[in-house]
Amino acid sequence: MQALVEKINEQIALFQTNANLQVVKNNKAAGTRARKAALEISKLMKEFRKASVEASK
Repeated sequence: MQALVEKINEQIALFQTNANLQVVKNNKAAGTRARKAALEISKLMKEFRKASVEASK
C-alpha cells in the first residue's frame, strides 16, 4: 500500500506542476499533461480505496 501512496503523490505533483503551467503561462500542452495526470490520480484513488477497505477487514 505504501507504493500505491507514493504513486499517488507522484501523480499529484505532476498535476500541480502542469496545471500551474497551464494557468500561469497558458501552456496548452501542460493542460493536456495535467488532464492525463488527473485521470491517473482517479484510477489510483480507486485502487487505494479497494486496498484500504481490504486492509481494514
